[in-house]
Amino acid sequence: MPAVPQRSAAYGQYSYTYRPRPRRRRRLTQSFRLLLALLGAGLFLSGFLLGRSTAGVQRTPDAAPGKTQMIQQGQPPTEPSADPTGSEDWKLLLVNGDNPLPDDFQVPELTQLQNGHAVDSRAYPALQQMMDDARAAGLSPLICSSYRTQEKQQALFDRQVQKYLAQGCTQEEARQRAARWVAPPGTSEHQSGLAVDIVDISNQNLNEQQENTPVQQWLMAHCADYGFILRYPTDKSSLTGIGYEPWHYRYVGTEAAREITEQGLCLEEYL
Repeated sequence: MPAVPQRSAAYGQYSYTYRPRPRRRRRLTQSFRLLLALLGAGLFLSGFLLGRSTAGVQRTPDAAPGKTQMIQQGQPPTEPSADPTGSEDWKLLLVNGDNPLPDDFQVPELTQLQNGHAVDSRAYPALQQMMDDARAAGLSPLICSSYRTQEKQQALFDRQVQKYLAQGCTQEEARQRAARWVAPPGTSEHQSGLAVDIVDISNQNLNEQQENTPVQQWLMAHCADYGFILRYPTDKSSLTGIGYEPWHYRYVGTEAAREITEQGLCLEEYL
């Protein structure tokens, strides 16, 4: 400690003695410790109260990022199996005169289109993309027929039969000739919801001249990329039982469509 000078009475001169100063540093240290203790107590109390307020909140893990499928023009999406059971059989359902719809067949979920048409909802995205891309190419495709009920198919078939009866055919002849162009009820792909008739808006006649329209030229070249096939080619009538229809397209999925098209097969041959 520093010396403090004091006057000495005995000798009349200054002498030096030591007088301790107040312990201010210790007081400061004790105050600082008290302040820290109070601050710690406050933090503990606030943490306790906050814990009680959030005790009933259950935290959930972050959701995994979803798989967003971008559809680009001319590049159809990779198709997942849209069947709840994971089966791909629905795409390759064979419907013809020898293979009618199963007795337990149930009409699939349908997506409504314009002009009262509808298709199997599982095939709808590919159909819509194909139509959009055709229009983007400057074409004007028009769906003129799609899903049909049993009653609708019966009415169309009966009308075709009447047409041949009016030409002098017998009932059996009329039915046989009608079946070549309109499938009897229960044997039409249109009843499955997987088939559509597409024409060029500038030529809506269902005849062989349809193949020369720009729409059909484009569809025949590109439909397989979207999972569709020209179902009744001109040289397969003996196998399909149906005459040449350059307007009838059937959804089978991209893998099967490309194989069928590349190998020049009809669905009966492929299966």
